[in-house]
Amino acid sequence: MKRTYLLLALIILLVLPSCRNRSSAGDQGGVLKVDSVYYAHGFTIKYYKDCEVVSIRDPWDTLRIRKNYVLVDKNKHSSRIPADVPQDVRDNAIVIPVPVERAVIYTSVHSAMAEQLGCIDRICGVCEPEYIISPEILARVADGRIADLGMSTSPNIEKIIDLDAEMIIASPFENSGYGNAEKIGVPIVEAADYMEGHPLGRTEWVRFYGLLFGCRDRADSLFFETCSKYDSLKAMVAGISEEDKPSVIMERKYGALWGVPGAGSYVTIFHTDAGANYIFKDLAGTSSVQLSFEEVFERAADADFWLLKYGTKKPYTYSDLRSEYKPYSNFAAFRNHRIYTCNTLVTTYYDDITIHPDRILADLMYIYHPDVLPGHQPRYYFPMEE
Repeated sequence: MKRTYLLLALIILLVLPSCRNRSSAGDQGGVLKVDSVYYAHGFTIKYYKDCEVVSIRDPWDTLRIRKNYVLVDKNKHSSRIPADVPQDVRDNAIVIPVPVERAVIYTSVHSAMAEQLGCIDRICGVCEPEYIISPEILARVADGRIADLGMSTSPNIEKIIDLDAEMIIASPFENSGYGNAEKIGVPIVEAADYMEGHPLGRTEWVRFYGLLFGCRDRADSLFFETCSKYDSLKAMVAGISEEDKPSVIMERKYGALWGVPGAGSYVTIFHTDAGANYIFKDLAGTSSVQLSFEEVFERAADADFWLLKYGTKKPYTYSDLRSEYKPYSNFAAFRNHRIYTCNTLVTTYYDDITIHPDRILADLMYIYHPDVLPGHQPRYYFPMEE
């Protein structure tokens, strides 16, 4: 008898957690499953009986939900919000029938992401193709299969209407909207991945885009494969002592101020994970802190490396840097010729920063610790030319 009671007690202990889980799902208004999100802080994914709901947090007020995207299967359901979706979601909801087959994409980054997902045929229009690197997308713009919609700040609305677009993907900015594009009834997906604080947090947004295009498995595979590669690379320099980590500064001043990434920014995490000692790692925050040239020079004059990005048709050289602002030549990295540059008009840096941060990490590791990756062929950063 005692053995029977012990067995019943064990069964009850096993059943109670599952009951609590089901109750928790019910408390969320019909949620069947809440998907795990590993690095991203900007969105959540919940599965209901007849839809998925992706909720986007406001990057500038993370306690506020900016949008709820209700994704309904266009082949099975109407475009109405299913009955089991709770009212607090409905109040700020945009319904998108999926899979999306005709998408307008404002940025080269998200165009590249659609291509990586195998959904290039779903792109019907892009903005600012002059910033797109992909040969295949550019070929389609040239022959008219993908429409050139002009500037992302003022796209050709008439063309968007004529394209019968089912979705617009655009990056949000604080205190700004999307002009007349908000009035034509095409759902606007606010792609705030660039606001994530971790490189893999940016990558994880591909899982949301995979739901939109109907290729969830492909998107999940891309994400987890990238995580694995990134973590494997990071582990290769994890044991390097602080004394062996070279110091580094980034970018250069624009106007009177020099934007210095805060300690919590994805840029800082990139360089830290690559085994570098970022000089301004004590500056709090995920965005850039604006400093004067003198403030930067005071702390970074003796930095071992200087990495900067530019976007011009001809290489940016030591001579150009000196001509731009002569005091730059007083940095040790300038004198010792340890400046590395990335031409964003030639390389796929911005296309890959979301989907393939592991590749960028490998470039940085090769600069700081070349012995760790012997034979590595750089993709983005190269020694600055004379």
